This record gives sequence, structure tokens and C-alpha cells, in this order.
Amino acid sequence: MTGRDYTGFSSLPEPLVSVILPTYNEARTVERSLVSLLEGSYSNLEVLVVDGGSTDGTLDLVQAIASRYPGKVLILRNEKRYTPHALNIGIKNAKGKYIMIASAHAMYSENYIQECVRVLEEGRADVAGGVLEVHPRSESKKAKAIAAVLAHPFGVGGARYRLGAETEVYVDTVAYGIYRKEIFEHAGTFDERFIRNQDLEFNLRLKREGYRTMLVPRAKAYYLARDSYSALWRNNFENGRWVTKGAKYTKNAFSLRHLVPLFFVLYLVALCVLAPFLTAAKLTFHALFLSFPVLLYLSLVLYFSIVISLRNRNPLLLPYILAAFTVLHVSYGVGSVFGLMERAK
Repeated sequence: MTGRDYTGFSSLPEPLVSVILPTYNEARTVERSLVSLLEGSYSNLEVLVVDGGSTDGTLDLVQAIASRYPGKVLILRNEKRYTPHALNIGIKNAKGKYIMIASAHAMYSENYIQECVRVLEEGRADVAGGVLEVHPRSESKKAKAIAAVLAHPFGVGGARYRLGAETEVYVDTVAYGIYRKEIFEHAGTFDERFIRNQDLEFNLRLKREGYRTMLVPRAKAYYLARDSYSALWRNNFENGRWVTKGAKYTKNAFSLRHLVPLFFVLYLVALCVLAPFLTAAKLTFHALFLSFPVLLYLSLVLYFSIVISLRNRNPLLLPYILAAFTVLHVSYGVGSVFGLMERAK
């Protein structure tokens, strides 16, 4: 199919937008996220907080905020806890003409919903979303380094919504998109077999079916990055794992660029296996030949780490940035290896 023409679909100045906000133990960030949505310039919205059984006081915070905005916040239960189930529960209960998929780890510019809905109401896209800016969750050097790496193309690739744009442009995917509700009726909802990366699979599905996704640079989301290497490892391990494991359930679950960390980790494993077999006479040649990719990688990591630390005018960030790049890439690649093994079962 091709993108549908919705021009003139409604003359209402502010059609209802249903914002779906999945939560599970988000006490550190949920208040900032929810308030940024409720205090934005767009007034005709409902926020569906779909909670997976939080135990850290998340719901107490949400209920306190809901009492300040009567009729704006609805709390739903997600017995299965995982994100795709939360999203589908929200979609089922949404009353709006448009549905926004939000994150409790992010805050949103005052005009985020307004700018995206404007594009949708003009009939120029089926999905609209803003530019993503990554911010540290705390003031520690580690948190600042992780945020910087997650905002850099060498860290997370070349997605346009991360790199920004000067003008509105059609893209493959956006973060925190606002969708026409009809999309879920025609293309289906989120695949609940994908515990992670369900948004990646869904957006690739929409692209294959001809829906148009637009990046709206005037709308901005501010993502609060994880602030420890262990949390960074766990998150990206699971993302990498579900890139390859997800291919068990559907074709075209990822793009080729998502496999680069996998190839790199497999190369490192092969290098370790071959190293003991190098004879002394051939050591120099083979070592240089086989080690070239890892030496190139380390050189790039060092170069970009220096650039980032100088850009932030803080040379003390350098070792933290080096570590963040390495954790980010290796955890994703190792996760992809585990995903392949699970897929083969």
C-alpha cells in the first residue's frame, strides 16, 4: 500500500491525543516525564499510564500527579509487565484520534505534541515524531560520559531522529512517535513476542506497508540516559539479543547496521581462538593482519572519545567515555550472539 491521504480528515483544532506511557519502577524519572506532557501547549490529551507492577513508588507519584490534573491521567495495569503488552493495552483503551508512544525515561518540549499533530492534520504523514536529545540522568562523570556516547553517531549509528535535521524530512523511524489510530487497525499492534525492539519491528513493518513517517525538528524529546555501566550493559545486551532472536518470529526484524556489533564480537572471539596457533616465525605478519580491525576500532574509540571530551571542555571525561563506548558496543554484540543461540533452539 501507499501512504493514505488524510487531508481534511477533521476540522477540530485540537483532536484528542492518547499518550501511552508504559512504566515499571520509574520513580526516578516518571514525574518529570509525565509533567512535561501535561504542561505542554497541547491541552486535548489523555495520558494512559500502563504499569507493570512497580514496587518503587512509581504509582504513588503518578497518582499524586493525576490528582493535580483531573481527568487527564488514567492508570492501567499490565499483568505481563513487558513493554509490548503495555503498549497494546494502551492502544486498546485509547480514545484519541492520534496515539503517542511515550517513554517514562524522557521529557518532551512544550510544543512536542502540537508540532507533530500539525503535520498529521495537514495530511503530510501517518506518523510524526521529534528530535531526540540525550541528557545525563545525574551529574556524575560516568553519567555525562554515557549520555555523550548515546548521542554520538559512532555510539548509536546514524538514525536521523538522533542526529537532528534542519527541516521536516521523511525517515524510517522516529522516537516517541504520534500515530494515526487507524494505523493500528490496518497494520496491527505491537508484536508481543518481541520483549525488546518491538518498536523497531513495528516501524519496519509500517515502512514495508507504505506508511509515511516524518521527523519534525521543532519538536524535541529529552532522553535521560542510564548512569551506570552495569545498567548500560544490561539494556544494550537485551537490545542486541532481541535483534537476532526476533528474526525467529518475523522476517526483516532489523536492518543490516544492527548486526555490526555482532560481527565485531565474533571477530574478537575468532581472534582469541587463533592467537595460540600463531608460530613465532609468522607472529608479526599474522598478528598485524588479524589485529588490524581491533586496532582500527580502538583508534576510532580513542579519537571520538578525545573529540567528545574536548567538546565538553572536560578532559577528565576521557576515560569514562572510552569505557562507555566499549561497554555499549560489546554488550550489544554479545547480546546478539546469545540471541542467535536462542534462535537456533
